[in-house]
Amino acid sequence: MGKKGDLSDFERGMVVGARRAGLSISETADLLGFSRTTISRVYREWSEKEKISSERQFCGRKCLVDARGQRRMARLVRADRKATVTQITTRYNQGRQKSISERTIRRTLRQMGYSSRRPHRVPLLSAKNRKLRLQFAQAHRNWTIEDWKNVAWSDESRFLLRHSDGRVRIWRQQHESMDPSCLVSTVQAGGGGVMVWGIFSWHSLGPLVPIEHRCNATAYLSIVADHVHPFMTTMYPTSDGYFQQDNAPCHKAGIISDWFLEHDNEFTVLKWPPQSPDLNPIEHLWDVVEWEIRIMDVQLTNLRQLCDAIMSIWTKLSEECFQHLVESMPRRIEAVLKAKGGPTRY
Repeated sequence: MGKKGDLSDFERGMVVGARRAGLSISETADLLGFSRTTISRVYREWSEKEKISSERQFCGRKCLVDARGQRRMARLVRADRKATVTQITTRYNQGRQKSISERTIRRTLRQMGYSSRRPHRVPLLSAKNRKLRLQFAQAHRNWTIEDWKNVAWSDESRFLLRHSDGRVRIWRQQHESMDPSCLVSTVQAGGGGVMVWGIFSWHSLGPLVPIEHRCNATAYLSIVADHVHPFMTTMYPTSDGYFQQDNAPCHKAGIISDWFLEHDNEFTVLKWPPQSPDLNPIEHLWDVVEWEIRIMDVQLTNLRQLCDAIMSIWTKLSEECFQHLVESMPRRIEAVLKAKGGPTRY
């Protein structure tokens, strides 16, 4: 049976070679498994035009959107990233004699590598904050991993008992919208939550402290005195450690600043740029804890169980996990430099 579809350049060369070697059309067809018509056509094209390529890529209907049209479409997308396919189609067809459909626009965008995705959520950065982030990155661009090992990272985080995820999707038929198996229950404020404060460095995980009420200056002073101080003096007995904290109001209170000033001979408070969770590796530890809570086999029913689960997960975090995060700091700094102080993917 003859081969269906176009022959490759190699197969066409085999046909020409066999015919030039003296084989008949029938003998070449039996040898290569192609039809006699194909053998005759390929050899004739080679004899008359020296053609050995199928040129299949030039066959078929002409593309409605040429390279110039793709550049125009890319400009429209970059001008308005939130535009729908309908809006892009309308703008693309303005001033054109021949309009194209939304389906063509969607297919062309996909061929160009564009796809509809959820945007990353990042802090809103003012021009001043961008400048401060850039200055921080420039000041620490030459820090090595060994330098970052001297930093202790800290932060607060809140975990909800009932986590609401708007991205959940289910399979159902049209009449099953209110079927109990197709519903997701919600509660106000996530059913309550647990706030914790934690600290870690490349050398060790520090304590994880539950915060029963809101974290004001008085509560944070207790954390600093009871947990930060012993951790820093233990991890960095030669007073070469840096303590990192963000710019939350309770961290900048007068009593906190006075306490750090009294202990400035034991460790240094790292001057931290505003709105920079992407630079703080502890944020990724919170993500790990959150994920472990979500995949637990046992459904947590109260805040006590939630708090116990958080504490248990924290103590089981591996060295490889938190050390790898510290070792990512040079890359985080370079990302901020590249973004000129803007938000990054970390």
